[in-house]
Amino acid sequence: MKLGFIGLGNMASAMIGGIVKEGIAKTSEITGSAKTEKTAKEKAAQFGIKTCTDNRKVAEWADVLVLAVKPQFFPEVIAQIRDTVTENTLVISVAAGKTISFIEEQFGGSKKEKKIKLVRCMPNTPALVSAGCTGFCVNEYVSGEERELAEKLFSSFGKAIEVPERLMDTVGSVSGASPAFVFLFIEALADGAVAEGMPRAQALEFAAQAVYGSAKLVLESGLHPGTLKDMVCSPGGTTIQGVRTLEKGGMRSAVMEAVIACVEKSGKL
Repeated sequence: MKLGFIGLGNMASAMIGGIVKEGIAKTSEITGSAKTEKTAKEKAAQFGIKTCTDNRKVAEWADVLVLAVKPQFFPEVIAQIRDTVTENTLVISVAAGKTISFIEEQFGGSKKEKKIKLVRCMPNTPALVSAGCTGFCVNEYVSGEERELAEKLFSSFGKAIEVPERLMDTVGSVSGASPAFVFLFIEALADGAVAEGMPRAQALEFAAQAVYGSAKLVLESGLHPGTLKDMVCSPGGTTIQGVRTLEKGGMRSAVMEAVIACVEKSGKL
């Protein structure tokens, strides 16, 4: 397998790190292009892969091509590589809001003169520590074997879950954007502890570990979060008073509105 990355930012780095760590591809089988020579050299040193600043060169070389650039740069990048990508290339998009039909049209025109094998995916930043969650969908030209390869690649840096394309904007919100919400929550928990006299570093460690353990408990126990919450809330205890305060502040409604706002924004990208 010859695996190419156009764009070598945080998400591409997370993907490359997981793929190499899991032995899915050797460093000699991976190459990537970056916008600047500085980034290209840094990623070459970090991963031991070949890098350059020429998107066309990577597209010509790769059997599997990952487009890991920001959504607003997709038309420009695809215009550069359109003539070098063949119908045998498996193209993986990591762009929020860019639909399969949009990307197909960028490659082959509205009449789809070129049939592109396309996987649309949405990883999240916890992939940087091999704890990501990637939603993905494929177009009609992707074979079963290629779909399995894509899932294997995504699973190397966390969970991989196939969804209908109509849910991809939701995936980008409940999984892609939500780490930012969780980071805010961790920071707020720590701030509360600091207000009560705990040193900042210790407060962050307690808060982050509590969130990590709680998420792991949800995943591994299979119990509904509401059931797990009730297990912590003793009658007349401290926790239920804290929950009461959060509900008074509209925490659940605020989180729901944040997810919905992200979905709406994604649809406009």
